[in-house]
Amino acid sequence: MEKLTICLLLFAFSLSLFSSIADAGSIGINYGRVANNLPSAVKVIALLKSQGVERVKVYDTDPAVLKALSGSDIKVTVNLPNELLYNAAKRPSFAYSWVEKNVAAYYPSTQIESIAVGNEVFVDPHNTTRFLVSAMKNVHQALVKFNFHDKIKISSPVALSALQNSYPSSAGSFRSELVEPVIKPMLDFLRQTGSYLMVNCYPFFAYESNSDVISLDYALFRENPGVVDAGNGLRYFSLFDAQIDAVFAALSALKYNDIKMVVTETGWPSKGDDTEIGATVDNAASYNGNLVRRILLGGGTPLRPKEDLTVFLFALFNENRKPGPTSERNFGLFYPNERKVYNIPLTMEGLKHYVDRRSPVAGDQRTQKGGKVNVSGQTWCVASGEAEKDHLQAALDYACGEGGADCRSIQPGSTCYNPNTLEAHASFAFNSYYQKNGRAMGSCYFGGAAFIVHQQPSRSWRQHVMDGDVWVNNRTCCGWESMDTVNYQLKNDKGMG
Repeated sequence: MEKLTICLLLFAFSLSLFSSIADAGSIGINYGRVANNLPSAVKVIALLKSQGVERVKVYDTDPAVLKALSGSDIKVTVNLPNELLYNAAKRPSFAYSWVEKNVAAYYPSTQIESIAVGNEVFVDPHNTTRFLVSAMKNVHQALVKFNFHDKIKISSPVALSALQNSYPSSAGSFRSELVEPVIKPMLDFLRQTGSYLMVNCYPFFAYESNSDVISLDYALFRENPGVVDAGNGLRYFSLFDAQIDAVFAALSALKYNDIKMVVTETGWPSKGDDTEIGATVDNAASYNGNLVRRILLGGGTPLRPKEDLTVFLFALFNENRKPGPTSERNFGLFYPNERKVYNIPLTMEGLKHYVDRRSPVAGDQRTQKGGKVNVSGQTWCVASGEAEKDHLQAALDYACGEGGADCRSIQPGSTCYNPNTLEAHASFAFNSYYQKNGRAMGSCYFGGAAFIVHQQPSRSWRQHVMDGDVWVNNRTCCGWESMDTVNYQLKNDKGMG
């Protein structure tokens, strides 16, 4: 008992390290106002604070909103709309006046952290693309004059339609007609100013148009066998990650590997027309809830695994004046009366009690591994041999501490203490946490320190990471139900979860 108490104290001591890893990702919300029935700006900011939201993005510089944000400690991204790009590009004095009126008048009491110059300019029917980079440069020069340029970043949200190829992710490339006139000059500007690329990413639209070939579980961050990119061999377990990596690949193809990314819009509608496949409350709750967990638990994409993301959910409210199909008016997390459309966490604290309200997996889930077939649909969570030791230790401490995993069996002298290795103990703790949480998507992630397997691990094992394969030797089971043969090769599974 004394040994267990000491271990738990050590776990608690290490939680701060895990928190620094887990909190690396950031969640914000888009506050659109294309509606005639929304609460006042003061009430909206109070709502954001009550939900623990630390970032918000708006589509203009409405004085009432910026005043309401003053002193709130909520970081805000403001927008210079497309219709002002021409003036901002052609007249530096206009850009200066705009910054003076819409940024300097509120900063720093209102924590403006970035300016989105335009929005999805490449698909703007008014053909404003040719003004974009000049407008960005002039707004930046205005920030320099106010000495704000080191604190406020400038970028421009880009839709995925700017890509000429997005599948497979490794083949990602920008549209050829945009590369020289605007993409390269914009990326040069972002590099010179230390800014990042803003990207709007909607797996919903890809799923809606291709539901016959895209798995819903894959689109909603749920447990799935993954999709292997034939170009680089990486396995993807979410459509979101695949889309983001297509943009990263497009950047790399142009030699801009150093440019970081912020996802300025993503979401899933809770309602749609009969032809809008997948637009339901349950799917919206699953997508956004699982996305929040995916981002806040840290870790990047398969192509950039160490690059945490900032993501802005779209949107705060259902907006009744938005044109287009029914889905366009039903992306909100809240109704205009401030009632939740569905309940999802937006903070690490909220994640402690979050469970994706998914339907049971149907069908005979077969996974072939080393001659044995798992027909039960059962899965297990094990530690990644590629995880850094400090990261793995912090994740183990979290699982056994705040995470509530049953770690008594891996204490000194207990039945599963041997082999006394960090990977072995972490695998035991991760699986306990994973099973306790109903094998929910995201519960076997730990910032990239764990992955899912479809064959039963052994009682005591050693992991050898050689040539990208993980081998588990044949022994009796510890913490898992017994199995006749567990000698198998986990090829292609590494990184799952």
